[in-house]
Amino acid sequence: MGTLVGHVAPGFGFFLIGLWHLFNHIKLHALHPKSYTSHPWFPTSKFRYLEPVMIMCGSTLSVAMELFIGPSQHQPFDSDGTIPSYHLHNFEHSSISMTFFVYAAFALLLDRVGHIGPQARFDMTQLLGSVAFGQQLLLFHLHSADHMGVEGQYHLLLQIFIIISLSTTLMGIRLPKSFLVSFVRSVSILAQGVWLMIMGYMLWTPELIPKGCFLHSEEGHQVVRCNGDESLHRAKSLVNIQFSWFVIALAIFSVSFYLALVKTYGEKNEYWSIEEGLEEEEESLDIESQKRKTTVSEESKSFIHMGKPSGPIDMER
Repeated sequence: MGTLVGHVAPGFGFFLIGLWHLFNHIKLHALHPKSYTSHPWFPTSKFRYLEPVMIMCGSTLSVAMELFIGPSQHQPFDSDGTIPSYHLHNFEHSSISMTFFVYAAFALLLDRVGHIGPQARFDMTQLLGSVAFGQQLLLFHLHSADHMGVEGQYHLLLQIFIIISLSTTLMGIRLPKSFLVSFVRSVSILAQGVWLMIMGYMLWTPELIPKGCFLHSEEGHQVVRCNGDESLHRAKSLVNIQFSWFVIALAIFSVSFYLALVKTYGEKNEYWSIEEGLEEEEESLDIESQKRKTTVSEESKSFIHMGKPSGPIDMER
């Protein structure tokens, strides 16, 4: 990271994974609303492990870009073998990518091992996903880059989506049948990706930098700096407004996407459910009617029985 490509490329990866999960969770719930159960990842028809393999490939490429391709000397260490201060953020970013690589690798391995039960496999995969998001949150929160500038404000707001991803992944362990938990988790992953791409373009495109701020080269990296406190405050406020508009657009998109997929995959199931409900209602009415007839018949018999004399009366004297 630290460049336009360094934010847009991983952001696009998060966006694809989030959209893929969102699509599959909505589709699965629309087809099986009563028996819905969440999945930590989704296989494809042609290649079962496409998702974890893509995560591993993307993570590997990210580590290579941060530690070997991006640095001018194609290695992140100083001449004495120590880590220079201007490469600390490269190690932080690569550590996040390594954690997601571990998650994807073990997700694939757990699926391949046959003697593990499905519940244990699901729980362990979700736990590894929680570790990845926890690592991501920790390193962005304790980031060695500037926390006070415009970039720091983007990172601060990004942590909101990471917290949601982490909490919903943990909640999914105890609530595997909750569609809402899976829905929010997928949207938060998608939101991480889009916000990272927005960061890349807004922070490293000179035409999009707020008025009163400029790109400044520091330790081999381009950083947004502002002329004074007023310009910095205005730039941060613009980031906050941008984030609020993004949340509105995200809500519109996610709910519209849900409605479109439910209409596509859940229409037949919906009609079937209505017909089934009408049949159950008719059956309950028939049963209630039979109960009433039986009750009336029993009352009539009881009344007739009470009206008859109990036995012959001897009138002789």
